[in-house]
Amino acid sequence: MRKHFHLFVIAMAILAALGVFGGNHAHAADRMTVTVTGKGPDVVLIPGLASSGAVWDATVKQLAATHRVHVVQVAGFAGAPVGGNAEGPVVDPLVEAVDGYIKANHLKAPAVIGHSMGGFTGLLLARRHPEDVSRLMVVDSLPFFAVLFSPAATVETVKPQAAAMRDGVTAMSPEAFADQQAMTAPRFVKSPDGQKLVLAWSVASSQSVVGRAMYDLLTTDARGELAAIKTPVTLLYPYDPAMGAPTAAIDKTYADAYAALSGVTLKRIDDARHFIMLDQPQAFATAVESFLK
Repeated sequence: MRKHFHLFVIAMAILAALGVFGGNHAHAADRMTVTVTGKGPDVVLIPGLASSGAVWDATVKQLAATHRVHVVQVAGFAGAPVGGNAEGPVVDPLVEAVDGYIKANHLKAPAVIGHSMGGFTGLLLARRHPEDVSRLMVVDSLPFFAVLFSPAATVETVKPQAAAMRDGVTAMSPEAFADQQAMTAPRFVKSPDGQKLVLAWSVASSQSVVGRAMYDLLTTDARGELAAIKTPVTLLYPYDPAMGAPTAAIDKTYADAYAALSGVTLKRIDDARHFIMLDQPQAFATAVESFLK
C-alpha cells in the first residue's frame, strides 16, 4: 500500500482537502529562537512542521542533567513570531540558521535530533555543514516527501501540486484550517492528549509559513545527497497497525528511502504514529539514550 498515512500525513491530508491529488540567508534569530537547558555535551533538538519546541519537553527533562540541550523554535510555528519567515523559502534558511547558531555559540559538533521537517533539516545540515553534527537522529522523516504521492515523483512533476497546496493552505480561512488540522491530528498521534497538543500548535501556526515550508519539503529531493553524508545517522520510524499497511511494507519504505545512506541505523517503534515521542515516550527515551551513548 502506498498510503502510509503516518509518514508525514499532514501533506497528504492537505492535498486531499484541497482536491489536488492527481537560498535566502537571514540572521539565525530571524528564523528561529533557541532555549538552552542543562550542562554537558551539546544536543540540538529541532521540531517538525507547525510544531512547538515543547514537543521535546520530556527529552529535555531526560537529558538536562547530563547534557546541554538546545531546543529550536522555528519562527511562525506554534504561535512563535513569523520573523524572518514572513516570505520566501523556510527550510533552506532554517538549515543555515542552525549552522549559524552552532558556529556563533562555538558548539563542538553537537548531536542533532530532528522530528519530521526537523529531521530533514538535520540531513541537509549534515550534508552541507558536516562539521556541525557529530551524529544525527532523524525521527520519522524522508529524504524526498513527494514519493508519498507517487514513487515516480520528481521535483518537476510535484511542483504544480506543491504550489497548489502552499497557496491553498495560505488562503484557507482560519476556521477551515483549524477544522482540517482537527481531522488530521488523529493520524499523527494516537494519544488523545498528544492530539490536543499537536492541534493547538498547528492552529497557532502561521498558515503562510506552514504552506511555504510544505512546498520546500515537497520540492527538495535530498536522495542524491545521502551517499555524501558521512555523519552516523539513526532513523526512528513508527508503526501502527491501524494505518492499514503490513510491517514489511513500512520497513521497506524506510529502508528503500535511506538505502544510499551508508551506516544508517533503522529502528522501528511500534504502536506509534508520526509523533513517536508523544505516543511511546518510554521507547523514545530509550532510543535517545542509546543514540547518545
